[in-house]
Amino acid sequence: MITLRQLRYFEALARHKHFGRAAEDCAISQPALSMQIRELEQSLGAALVERRPNEAVLTELGAEVARRANRLLTGASDLVDFARHRHKILSGALRLGVIPTIAPYVLPRILSALQEQCPDLKLELRETQTDVLLDELSRGSLDVLLLALPAGDGELETLWLFDDPFLLAVPAGDPLPARTRVNAQVVSQRQLILLEEGHCLRDQALAFCSTQSGDSPAGLGATSLTTVMQMVANGYGATLVPKIAADAELADKRVKLLRFAEPEPRRAIGLAWRRTSPRKADFLALGQTITQTLGIEPTPARKQKEAGPRAAAG
Repeated sequence: MITLRQLRYFEALARHKHFGRAAEDCAISQPALSMQIRELEQSLGAALVERRPNEAVLTELGAEVARRANRLLTGASDLVDFARHRHKILSGALRLGVIPTIAPYVLPRILSALQEQCPDLKLELRETQTDVLLDELSRGSLDVLLLALPAGDGELETLWLFDDPFLLAVPAGDPLPARTRVNAQVVSQRQLILLEEGHCLRDQALAFCSTQSGDSPAGLGATSLTTVMQMVANGYGATLVPKIAADAELADKRVKLLRFAEPEPRRAIGLAWRRTSPRKADFLALGQTITQTLGIEPTPARKQKEAGPRAAAG
């Protein structure tokens, strides 16, 4: 009879493609993990892994078993969540993933509110790029994500929270007056500095510029928005910065921010979680706490909007 433990070990092996790294991830010895995998293969009557030097390659059957195992493990995790959190909203452990272009500007404010309003909540945070967060959410490693929408696919449910307009950051000495409303043509006339590939903010900036000007401008890449703003301050070019980051990133007087002409480019910020999760009430309450703490009043047309299946944002 197969066990959830065997499936958990096999899922780790499928991700790492290496017995040693999978064993380390599962906090057990490599021989113990290998033994559990062999017992799983014996129970199923088929080889799941092709063992090579320094590598473990899934067989065709192994790849399918890994996909099904992931769904079973996620379902088991949702079952535990249902049992543990059915009585009280926002209590116990909650694993929240946040993208880097939101985390430093929103988390400090909402964490204080959550500590005060939800003393029984034990929040675990994970900050990384969108694709990684979506993968970890689908595997059950995270419960809910705070990110730019649209995100994921039909397996996810999302809740729009607010729109975050983009501003154009230029060196303070740029000849454009501070009250000027700019457009994509103004951006194309300047060296565009963007985050490195993998950040959805980069894709959103390029999408706006290419849509308006017909071209995708080449730009310098950086690992963080703070680095981008320092490059702007030192005269290397311009960048699009989300409004929620403006106060934190505009401490440097060598940078000025310009608003875009209507319709202003913007990104939608919201929450995403697995449709199978039993904690939807928690996620709705979390969303309400975020908007109230940030002082955001949703527009009537989009208030408490829940989106269906959407394409990934980047």
